[in-house]
Amino acid sequence: MIQKLLFFGLFIFSLTLQAQVTGLVTDADNIALPYVNVYVKDATLGTTTNASGKYQLALDKPGTYTLVFQFLGFTKQEIKIAPQEFPYVLDVTLSPETTSLDEVVVDAQSNPADRIIQAVIAKKPQILEKKQAYTADFYSRGIWRVENAPEKFFGQDIGDLGGGLDSTRSGIVYLSETLSKIAVNKPDDFKETISASKVSGDDNGFSFNSAQEAEFSFYDNTLEVNTELVSPLADNAFNYYTYKLEGAFRESGKLINKITVSPKRENDRIFSGTLYIVEDDWQLYGVDLTTNGAAIQVPFIESLGFKHSFKYDQELDLWIKISQNIDFSFKMLGFGGNGRFTAVYSNYNFNPEFQRGTFTREVLSFKPEANKKDSIFWQLARRVPLTLEERNDYTFKDSLQEKRNSKPYKDSVDRVRNRFSLADPILGYSYQNSFKRWRLSYDGPITTINFNTVQGFNAFAGLSYNSWTEDYQQAFNVSAQANYGLDDERLRLTGRIAKRFNRISKRVLQLTGGIKTQQFNAEEPISRLGNSFSTLIWNRNHIKLYDLEFVRLGYSEELINGLQFSAQLGFEQRSPLFNTTDQTFFKWDFDYTSNNPLAPQDFNTAAFNKHSLAKLNLQAVIHFDQKYMSYPDGKFNLEESKYPTLTVGAEHAFATSDKQYNFTEIKAELRQELSLGNKGNLGYAVSSGTFFNAEGISFVDYQHFNGNRTYLNFRDTRLTGFNNMPYYDFSTRNTFFEAHIEHNFKGFILGKIPGIRALNLNLIGGAHTLSTLENKPYTELNLGIDNLGFGKFKFFRLDYVHSFFGDGSEQAVVLGFKLSTN
Repeated sequence: MIQKLLFFGLFIFSLTLQAQVTGLVTDADNIALPYVNVYVKDATLGTTTNASGKYQLALDKPGTYTLVFQFLGFTKQEIKIAPQEFPYVLDVTLSPETTSLDEVVVDAQSNPADRIIQAVIAKKPQILEKKQAYTADFYSRGIWRVENAPEKFFGQDIGDLGGGLDSTRSGIVYLSETLSKIAVNKPDDFKETISASKVSGDDNGFSFNSAQEAEFSFYDNTLEVNTELVSPLADNAFNYYTYKLEGAFRESGKLINKITVSPKRENDRIFSGTLYIVEDDWQLYGVDLTTNGAAIQVPFIESLGFKHSFKYDQELDLWIKISQNIDFSFKMLGFGGNGRFTAVYSNYNFNPEFQRGTFTREVLSFKPEANKKDSIFWQLARRVPLTLEERNDYTFKDSLQEKRNSKPYKDSVDRVRNRFSLADPILGYSYQNSFKRWRLSYDGPITTINFNTVQGFNAFAGLSYNSWTEDYQQAFNVSAQANYGLDDERLRLTGRIAKRFNRISKRVLQLTGGIKTQQFNAEEPISRLGNSFSTLIWNRNHIKLYDLEFVRLGYSEELINGLQFSAQLGFEQRSPLFNTTDQTFFKWDFDYTSNNPLAPQDFNTAAFNKHSLAKLNLQAVIHFDQKYMSYPDGKFNLEESKYPTLTVGAEHAFATSDKQYNFTEIKAELRQELSLGNKGNLGYAVSSGTFFNAEGISFVDYQHFNGNRTYLNFRDTRLTGFNNMPYYDFSTRNTFFEAHIEHNFKGFILGKIPGIRALNLNLIGGAHTLSTLENKPYTELNLGIDNLGFGKFKFFRLDYVHSFFGDGSEQAVVLGFKLSTN
């Protein structure tokens, strides 16, 4: 038995040594060179050195090979080897490239760099055509470090981020690798099949590294990095960049031009750095470009760098990308960090014969057991060796994982997390049993205090119970919420029971019920916080409420890819409410209006009579050509699409306390958001609907529209509402048509104006219109500035609004607020 175990151990050990060439790449000063490209000449097999300069290259068998060592800024080396046994160790020293202008024809009347860039731009159609369709092997690794992380972020405990933080609250918080095969047929078809996935500290985890999301080509006119950045090789690149030829060097008989790229205007959506371009081939040899948070409008990003390396394919007369490194650093609120995403491409086939069914709407999938590969597999298959830091992280977190999953450890963490403090009754409290996977939470009232003229000052408090399965596929929730008003002296209670059955189709079944105050517009366009300000400070009590007693059974699911369906059956009793207070902080020349939106000066008449009804709601949301990523533990739909999203809904009221309240409404909406490259984003939404048998229905059931009279906007209503329209003046029980369009220029205009471009602002223009049978059309035009704020926090947007209705018009300035950093 001992002999068998010894033999098996030696066999496993020998596997790790099979056909591997390993070594260290340094410069002339013996300093390790990270991310040097190492590949077999005249083959598609390759790798790169890691951050410590070490590499490992798996060969098929002993024989004669020519290895190529290529690194931007250094002279390429070709070394012939004939290994007969493995591992074969080959250390290499690279010399700095020597560039000169001796071989460059310089015309005193023109910039030689411009000539080279123009030649590449002219040849782009040929280059892109050759790269139209291909397959390849793809290896990726992502690492993300943080430094000086806080204990809490925006009031939320962040712990040690999965064991990644040391005593200084610094360390690796994400480390992951993937191996996959990709198939590409541009412009629309892409498929990645991941055969191996590894996440540090989670042997059941699946990496979120993706070949499609890592695909950046500087031959494209723009590159999408939160916003559209103009490539130095774009058709209109000379409007954004200046170029300088630093020199040239020869490699394998080809002349490589080194060109410095500089932006014409600071804070444009651009890059800066160096391009290496092959003379006569007019293709990229290498890319070393950077951008920053101001350019991509993510202020906490300090820098974002792209390094691409290419090798020559003589058969195709094409320089193909073999590696890509994306480096980033960030800093926000006293803590920061950095990271890198490395990609290695190999085994290209630019003449693929795609079978029918190769490309579907599924762009990413995992092979079975992709996350179960052992360390021996990874040592053989890994394209880039691990650094000591990465090895230690895997070792530490893998050992920590078993401990973290144990009951004693989870109980000890819960004991700390579950400690009760004196402030918890007003702020909130949570008690969790991690081992049994449940949590009991209490939401305190302090953050929900608000004011309206029906209830006076009021607040909410909630209690909820949540449980989940180990794989998070299923989840269960029971919750209750209480609301109490000081002036109407009423306690209202609501409850919810919900079950999520999976994360593939996302089937959810829920039961809700209780009594609550409800805005006449069920979408509740008036925020309670905004109404509190406008009521107490300006005497503008915009919220109009009624009492809703209800019980509802709801179901939602994605029936097939791209088709989301929901249904809700409920019973409701509606009762009118009246103002109970005239409290205000300041006295103005005008008083509060009544709680009757139909008669604001009538304080004695209700907008409707008390009644009850049953209601059935059906809705289908169709995402045409929706693409998605399939993970073993969930389905993730991608938002980008060439087509608009269609939403179709129907609402039917029946079993009413009076037949006049019976009705049917149908409506539909088309919505789409489009990227126009460096010219910004365009969004539009068009909706229409009509009623049947609605002559006597309650005002509650009218079609209401999302207006705004507070001059504040706490919600994103770009394509769902109006900036200055009265809330209920245009409500209808007949046919209606509504349209919104808005364009965010993303710095395309303001980024070109000296003095203003330094502020990194976005110009926004929009138009909104509403047409109903009862009224003349209502139209708004808005011109705004987005990305306003201070430091790295851009919370605000300011719009000038001009509205038109009939023969009249009105102007307003609206301040918008968003909790975002871009």
